[in-house]
Formats: sequence, C-alpha cells, structure tokens
Amino acid sequence: MDKMSTNCILERVEETRSTNDDLLGRWRAGELSCPVARIAYRQTAGKGRAGRSWLANPEDSLCFSLAYPFKKNIAQLSGLSLVAGLAVITGISTALNLDLTTLHRQGLRLKWPNDLLIHQAKLGGILIEGGQTKPTESTWMVIGVGINLGHAMKIQTQLQSIGAQKVAALDELMGSENDALPEVDFLWLKIIESLEHYLTQFEEGGFSQFRDQWMKWDAYQDQAVSILGGGKQPIEGLAKGVDETGALLLEQAGKIITIHAGDVSLRVQP
Repeated sequence: MDKMSTNCILERVEETRSTNDDLLGRWRAGELSCPVARIAYRQTAGKGRAGRSWLANPEDSLCFSLAYPFKKNIAQLSGLSLVAGLAVITGISTALNLDLTTLHRQGLRLKWPNDLLIHQAKLGGILIEGGQTKPTESTWMVIGVGINLGHAMKIQTQLQSIGAQKVAALDELMGSENDALPEVDFLWLKIIESLEHYLTQFEEGGFSQFRDQWMKWDAYQDQAVSILGGGKQPIEGLAKGVDETGALLLEQAGKIITIHAGDVSLRVQP
C-alpha cells in the first residue's frame, strides 16, 4: 500500500528485515526525494540502539520508520530523538483520544535519550540513523519507532532470558478492559502527522523551544542515575533534565556535567 499524507509517502509491507534498513538503503542510493514512512507487520531483523535487536510480536507491536530530510547538517540536529519522543506522545494522545494530562497521570514518560516508559517499564523505543552524503544536499534522518501495543507479560517472558528491563504496553493506558486500542493504521497515521508537525518546528527553531516540554515528561528528573556505555566506567549522578541542545545534565558533587547522546544507556541507581 502506497499513498500520500499531507507531506509524506506512506508505505505498508507485510514483512521486511528492517524498515530502517530499507529506507537507509534508498537514501544511500539517492532514491529519496520527499519524506517516506514505511510500516511493516513483521520485521525479521528489527533493530534497537547500538546494534541490539528489537524483539516484538507482530500482532502486539507497531514498528515503522520515517525518512525525513533536513536542511541543517547533522551537527545541528542535536536533540532530534527527544523531539521525536514528544511527537510520539502527542500522536498517542490524539489516537487514543486521551489528553496529555491524563497520559502523564497514568505514568507515561520519556527516558533520555530515546525510550518511552509507563511507570518505568519500557513501552517503546526510537532509533535514529542517517546523515549527509554531500554538503550541498539535505541531511536525511531515518527515525525508527517501535511500540508495544498489548500483552506486555507475554513479551516480558520472551525477554527474560536476556535480562531485559520490565516491559509495558500501550493498552495499559486505556481506561478499562472494555476500551480497545484503535486500529494500528490509525495509530500510525496520527503519530506520523505529529512527527511531521514537530519536525517542521524542530527544523525551524532547534531543540531549545522543546526543552521545557520535554522536561515535563522526564522519567528520571532528580533521581540518582548511572550512565553506561562506550566501554567506560559508569558515570553516576543526579539527573537534572537536559540543556538547550538536548544533552543530559548530571549533577556530581554540586557541579553539573553534560552527557551527549551516543552509545550510552541511562539506568536508575538501585
């Protein structure tokens, strides 16, 4: 299925290895000219960050990617994953017909730099890849989104063998057991619409305009956390939100240090 939204080509396929890889391949081949969103019922090699696998049951998950061109170079796109997280929350709010205040009260949060949580359990994740082939051309970023829709306990059981964190699912946000989630296509379209809106604003004004909004959804504000990654010793401190570029602010012994998103993972200290 191929059709157009306001500014975006929409593609649906039954199965592919990875929607991110599909769109990255077309970008590298010079085949992209306008935004493309690609959803797959089943991804046989779905990806998480740092080369990890994204494990999901097709009937219980929403997995898609959006290839989007920016006029800015990649260095000017700091905070993109945080803005994408806000866009996904807004899309969920619209699709579920639940206002943002209600979603916040029900425990929906964002974990720096790219996860969605419900009461500290992982609802979904965002993986962003891409770049710029020539200085005179657009910077194409492929934004991959994976969201658990239902049967969190079933997914949790599948992940126990690899010691994954606790899992949440979108149906936990519904008011009662009788309230069903909307059709996957409807949810996808509302998130795509929200992403288009947020990314247009991000292109114009950068991350700083979203900083206060993101801080309201920060899962770990003022909590003791550890930053893991890069083969280095964990960095510990109190999470103090993010700066104007989307870098994490960490308080250590009364001083604030900044952590930039890369191959790092944030954990609450036990």
